[in-house]
Amino acid sequence: MRLQGKHIVITGASKGLGRALAERFASEGARLAICARSPKPLEEVRLALVERGCDVIAVPCDVSDSQQTKAFAETVLQTWGHVDVLVNNASRLGPRVPMVEYPLNEWDEVIQTNVHGMFFLTRLFVPAMMARGSGSVINVSSSVGKAGRKHWGAYAVSKFALEGFTQVLAEEMKPFNVRVNAVNPGPMATAMRHAAYPQEDPAALRTPDQVTDVFIYLASDDGKGISGQSFDAATYISNPQVRP
Repeated sequence: MRLQGKHIVITGASKGLGRALAERFASEGARLAICARSPKPLEEVRLALVERGCDVIAVPCDVSDSQQTKAFAETVLQTWGHVDVLVNNASRLGPRVPMVEYPLNEWDEVIQTNVHGMFFLTRLFVPAMMARGSGSVINVSSSVGKAGRKHWGAYAVSKFALEGFTQVLAEEMKPFNVRVNAVNPGPMATAMRHAAYPQEDPAALRTPDQVTDVFIYLASDDGKGISGQSFDAATYISNPQVRP
């Protein structure tokens, strides 16, 4: 098992890609700390992971709230002492409307969750990685964070920010042997995708569990030396030897 004994944090783990990553990482021997806004779905995931024999910490947490992220990080670090991998997955979609019609409150909520939340968690967990001289940060991106498209508003802007954040942090972490990469999982059959494309047939899309290989690669020792890169999960699936 490639993640045996590794301490891994996953945000937004109650559904979709976050839940799929938690289940896949558990199958590879990882110990998990998961969070999500909604306590009930999060507890369901925790129980499912425990049934698999996974050592798991589950804390309800809205990553857009700096105090909640601090409480989550303190719980994890007091229990484990450090983390090996941080997956910044939690995000909000926001409305699909033209920029000039974008509601100010919705803009603030999307940016607060997708950008500030990523910053809050990274700032809390990465210092322990730096002290140990190892670690991996994986930021979940999107194709609209690389090429702008109409009506993607704050979500697209937030993912462009995520790509820049990844590059800046990767450069800063080079002396500490902490890897930082981004992954665009591509179209998946999730509730968020359905909200963005309600007319789309989910059966025509990959399921979240089908895009987890690249995350395993980056979380494991297989990805040593890889940092500051932006991966496309579909490319990795079709040819795992292809690197960005």
